[in-house]
Amino acid sequence: MFTGLIQAIGTIKKSNFGVVVNGCRPFSPLKLGDSISVDGVCLTVSELMNDSFTANISEETLKRTNLAAKSQKNGYVNLEPALRLSDRLGGHIVSGHIDGLGEVVSIEKLKNSWNLRVSWYDLNFCKYMCDKASISLNGISLTIAEIYFDGREFSVAVIPHTWSNTCLKFLTIGEKVNLEVDLMAKYAEKLLKINDNDFISKQSPVISSKWLNEQGWN
Repeated sequence: MFTGLIQAIGTIKKSNFGVVVNGCRPFSPLKLGDSISVDGVCLTVSELMNDSFTANISEETLKRTNLAAKSQKNGYVNLEPALRLSDRLGGHIVSGHIDGLGEVVSIEKLKNSWNLRVSWYDLNFCKYMCDKASISLNGISLTIAEIYFDGREFSVAVIPHTWSNTCLKFLTIGEKVNLEVDLMAKYAEKLLKINDNDFISKQSPVISSKWLNEQGWN
């Protein structure tokens, strides 16, 4: 698990066995098997090299994220080590499992912030979009400022500190970004969804006075 609070900007490049990620010195030392968020993607350290590490990467991850494109050009990536139980949760709970890709629609410099507008490629995730909800964009914990077209597009307000200390400052219009919706929204949907084919729902008893008496609660 991660918080979405970026601790370093690194670079990623393709290797024979996966990818090599550079720029981990701010949160060194690393150990083999450590989990690192790379632009929001949870990768496992398989080899250590000074302030760099090698990670294997699956075809599914390459298909669903922007890492394939970035590793071809030694692109910049946001880095965050895994959350420890003793850490403060300053952002929101981020799993490192990307839901899908988005595309940068516009970048607007305002007086006190930047307004970044993004559209979803996979419209199945539009339902999780709502004002002031949390979203992970390239591993950064951000708050949705406004939604458009029933969630197909959304905007986030980025403060100067976040802009300067993450890879957001390198974004260009049309660029692909990794998106992960708030885990709480997906769990809430699962718990509230009731249908005739749900075995658990069918087996769950209705709590009534009769049921309580049968269970010994008089």
